[in-house]
Amino acid sequence: MSGDGRYWDNDAVAAGLRAARTRWRAARSVHAEHGTSGFPSRYELGKIMDALCGALFPLRLGPSFVRLDNEDAFVAETLHTALSRLYGQIRLDLRYAMNDDAAADRRAEEVIGAFASALPALRGQLDHDVEAAYTGDPAARSVDEVLLCYPGMLAIIHHRLAHRLYELGALLVARIVAEIANSKAGIDIHPGAQIGGSFFIDHGSGVVIGETAVIGERVRLYQAVTLGARSFPIGGDGALEKGRARHPILEDDVVVYAGATLLGRITIGRGSTIGGNVWLTESVPPGSIVRQARLDQVVHHEFLLPQQPDGNGT
Repeated sequence: MSGDGRYWDNDAVAAGLRAARTRWRAARSVHAEHGTSGFPSRYELGKIMDALCGALFPLRLGPSFVRLDNEDAFVAETLHTALSRLYGQIRLDLRYAMNDDAAADRRAEEVIGAFASALPALRGQLDHDVEAAYTGDPAARSVDEVLLCYPGMLAIIHHRLAHRLYELGALLVARIVAEIANSKAGIDIHPGAQIGGSFFIDHGSGVVIGETAVIGERVRLYQAVTLGARSFPIGGDGALEKGRARHPILEDDVVVYAGATLLGRITIGRGSTIGGNVWLTESVPPGSIVRQARLDQVVHHEFLLPQQPDGNGT
């Protein structure tokens, strides 16, 4: 037995992995020249996001030594370090996507500048999200508790940051940031989703929001809600067609209760309530109440849906 392993052939395993990599790269030669300078690092981006959360909310999400008298100095130093590191990750992302190092570097400079300039406005958006959680949940005793304890808030902070990166073209970095939040909070929000202000995810575990979902102002979702796609068109080459609008639109002041699954490019009218465990594939007008069938009286604009079989709407 060769190699360093006592119970395995280290050289043989390493050679097998090298052969597997070679087969993969040969079969996907379109990207053979990409990634030679490395890919964005999930580990590094996790540290960057932690730092940016601290810069956005220094007294609550920053380190314990931050006080009012050193808050400004902490934010300035943290931003300098975190944004410098984020710039490096964006460069790797764009070099991979553009296959032109010089053009990618120039674009990375533009992206990091625009992203940094957006942070004050993003903080303002997040303040409204925190207030929506505090006012919408009777169990919340303070806005501090919302920031420190609510997984939905962690997911929303990461989404606001990831969505801006997505808009600016750092697509892989944005997706990694979204998956970092998913691994921490169990809430899967694609960075392409458009989410309005005062957004609240209560409890949150199992929530899925697809790439082309559009969510209005003051919307509230509960755990295990899915805003998913109903079908996936196949192109002439046999591959899935990408980029189509295929996820729901939720207008302002919509509430979706636990376990509801909304699929396809449907519109949930303003002020509507979608009950728990509803399976919905059709649009409903403003002011609707949609729930599973039961034996009480139907009220105005109320839709009673028959029980549906379980399904996977992701």
